[in-house]
Amino acid sequence: MEYIVETKRLTKKFGKEMAVADLEMNIPKGEIYGFLGPNGAGKTTTIRMLLGLMRPTYGSIQLFGKDLKKERIDILKRVGSLVENPSYYPHLTARENLEAIRKILDVPKKRIDDVLDLVRLQGAANKKVKGFSLGMKQRLGIAASMLHKPELLILDEPTNGLDPSGIIEMRQLIKSLPQQYGMTVVISSHLLSEIDQMATTVGVVSRGKMIFQDSIEAMRTFAKPLIQLKTNDNEAAWRALLANGQQADLTENSVAIHMQGDERVAATVKYLIEQGLSIYRVEEEKRSLEHIFLEMTKEEQAG
Repeated sequence: MEYIVETKRLTKKFGKEMAVADLEMNIPKGEIYGFLGPNGAGKTTTIRMLLGLMRPTYGSIQLFGKDLKKERIDILKRVGSLVENPSYYPHLTARENLEAIRKILDVPKKRIDDVLDLVRLQGAANKKVKGFSLGMKQRLGIAASMLHKPELLILDEPTNGLDPSGIIEMRQLIKSLPQQYGMTVVISSHLLSEIDQMATTVGVVSRGKMIFQDSIEAMRTFAKPLIQLKTNDNEAAWRALLANGQQADLTENSVAIHMQGDERVAATVKYLIEQGLSIYRVEEEKRSLEHIFLEMTKEEQAG
């Protein structure tokens, strides 16, 4: 597998404080990688190191299979980014702002219209940026980061402060990038619901450590529903299920089993009735991804 981003034992200390600890990040080509974690978990520090804005205390970073320390300039020509709030000349128009950046990057003039189209700002191209909404400014920031046709785009909390329609627009734009341009995208966020709508791969970081890294599907399998059974003798029901080779947990007033599929639930209920138990209630408790994310990070922070 071709990894666009690969870090090994990436670590950053500020004095005695460990901001990022032995982080192993692997991002395959063409993925939308959701970099998730609570605020203060080390996401922005990691992104700053990936962009060469901050030196690691130790560990290595490879982008496009090249060592960032040795080939920084060549590598960063292939990377676009939007970190924190983009800065503009408010008295200039969107087009003039992009022209100023285009000259520095030395790319063809036509790229300005291309990126304005891409972020759907063509209609506001000649308006002064000081009159832009936050969502428009964010989109202009993405337009600027894409002027030089980057192969890797790194976005730090791109939906921060946007209204619901701005969030939907940003989401659609990000999702289109790998398909249309073969781009690999890294999005950091503290909101799983956001990442769940866009990402194909997820890395969860807590206290500077990577605690989960896999496909979004793998994360969704954690969200299997929990079936709560209330019976006339919960302990006997629990023992009967264990004896039958089923995983079950005895709680204060029910027996909890993780399972999917109505047929399996029906078979379990039938089995318990055959054991002479009365079933009073069967309840399904769906566990959201949000709940699992919180559990993951809570366990890590408690440890």
